Amino acid sequence: MSTQTLFKWRHFLPEIILLNVRWYCRYSLSYRDLEEMMQERGLEVDHSTINRWVLKYAPELDKRIRRHLKPTNDSWRVDETYIKVKDVWKYLYRAVDSEGNTLDFMLSAKRDGKAAARFFRKVLKGQHTQVPRVITVDKNAAYPVAVETLRGDEMIDKETQLRQSKYLNNVVEQDHRNIKRSVRPMMGFKSFNSARRTLSGIEAMNMIRKGQVNGVDRGDSVSQARFIESIFEIAA
Repeated sequence: MSTQTLFKWRHFLPEIILLNVRWYCRYSLSYRDLEEMMQERGLEVDHSTINRWVLKYAPELDKRIRRHLKPTNDSWRVDETYIKVKDVWKYLYRAVDSEGNTLDFMLSAKRDGKAAARFFRKVLKGQHTQVPRVITVDKNAAYPVAVETLRGDEMIDKETQLRQSKYLNNVVEQDHRNIKRSVRPMMGFKSFNSARRTLSGIEAMNMIRKGQVNGVDRGDSVSQARFIESIFEIAA
């Protein structure tokens, strides 16, 4: 979808929309926080409008950064964390490599072998990922089931090692904190779809923050902003 079509009929400039989406997905802010921050800049934007922007453009941000991601290595660290949706805990599957670079993520209503296998397939489809040499997980019994399923489908090598070690999985467990920090002000999601769409933007910004995209250094907020404007074809 072209940028002109993507922002058609919006009452605010694309730069303002992307600024709010980027800040919401990157920092621990609520929609009302952003509403007040825009007021300080002379802009009257209702928090519900910002919510609609995030749900619309966060998945698009995730989609557009994919082809710019640097390659990751073949040592996977996989774990799931809890996300509350309508007062019910759901499961956010996440995977990083041994250097802490995000491989992929997936929100799931269930925590079983089928869900884990579906997540592994999603990771394997990524342009920046490669077939794992080793997969490190915790003691969750669903992971061996999922790995055997993928071996049977010949999606991973039979020599791929499944390593169940909570200690060695500290890399991904530490990385959960960045996501949980952003989710905390949201006080839970109202629907599974809104959670899925919002989390895609949060995860995308987390990858950008970690320097996983070409041309953006880790922690360089200025180049992060310019990169996002460039992939949405907005002139600086």
